[in-house]
Amino acid sequence: MSCQGATENCLGWAARDPSGFLSPYKFNRRVIGDDDVSVSITHCGVCYADVAWTRNRMGHSKYPLVPGHEIVGTVKEVGSNVQRFKVGDHVGVGTYVNSCRECEYCDDGLEVYCSKGAVYTFDGIDADGSITKGGYSTFIVVHERYCFKIPENYPLALAAPLLCAGITVYSPMMRHKMNQPGKSLGVIGLGGLGHLAVKFGKAFGLEVTVFSTTISKKDEALNLLGADKFVVSSDEEQMVALAKSLDFILNTASGDIPFDPYMSLLKTAGVLVLVGFPSEVKFNPASLILGMKTVSGSVTGGTKETQEMLDFCASSKIYPEIEIVPIQYANEALERMIKKDVKYRFVIDIENSLK
Repeated sequence: MSCQGATENCLGWAARDPSGFLSPYKFNRRVIGDDDVSVSITHCGVCYADVAWTRNRMGHSKYPLVPGHEIVGTVKEVGSNVQRFKVGDHVGVGTYVNSCRECEYCDDGLEVYCSKGAVYTFDGIDADGSITKGGYSTFIVVHERYCFKIPENYPLALAAPLLCAGITVYSPMMRHKMNQPGKSLGVIGLGGLGHLAVKFGKAFGLEVTVFSTTISKKDEALNLLGADKFVVSSDEEQMVALAKSLDFILNTASGDIPFDPYMSLLKTAGVLVLVGFPSEVKFNPASLILGMKTVSGSVTGGTKETQEMLDFCASSKIYPEIEIVPIQYANEALERMIKKDVKYRFVIDIENSLK
């Protein structure tokens, strides 16, 4: 199809200041280039990053700011050089939309770790100097490299959370070989990321233990999500009973917690991975040294791994637990997310509510 044409008006919802309050906003997307894909957005997941950036928690938000980086939809136009996609394809766009494409990390399909810095899907500065705007909008134009095929049999609304929450837990699980049947995995926190970590763990054949500060999540952890054990992390007796029993622990929580008790649950050479953002991480060096243990961190994932994860979810029938809301509910959704009042991911029905 032709890559020429006038820039279209795009309708979105944007925050204008650090109050984070979202309201309708019109802006222009770039004209589609030879290597670009234009995507009509059907759904967009709601991530805690949407709260952090709209409220300037990072200190560098550029307003007006259109959030949203768990984007799914259908291809409405492709540039002349595009080979991987055609009009009508189901696709997704995740947390970044550009990178240098020349460094060792880009060469390895780990674009999120680009040496020059990946360009984030919203509030990033793109190669042409423009400020990127996210998926709380009617459509997006993106280079085909940063666009992913959603398997035809996978519902678009359910695919949205995979583009951030899903790949955020899948990537370190693959890197640290948390896909070995029979091994044991602990998951700290049972929110948008944690519930998917449990689902992946069970699909990989792991024995999964969920750690939570509240007993109220026990029934869903065990019966809805299929975890093998549930532990109230403040119960010292329950924690001590699991000493040196876990091969892996994935911390999906962003609250500040004592790490030494969790380190004591790892077997020799066990691995603790952080994907949440506590304000600090403290533990006694002996917790690490005496058991030959590893503490690691991870953000989302590269393009190759993201496509792998989407295909794996389709083949293994892994589906996030979601609550679908209209765009008009976006402010309430963000407030509820702050209060942890969501099971387990909000997804905005862009197609049917953003007019």
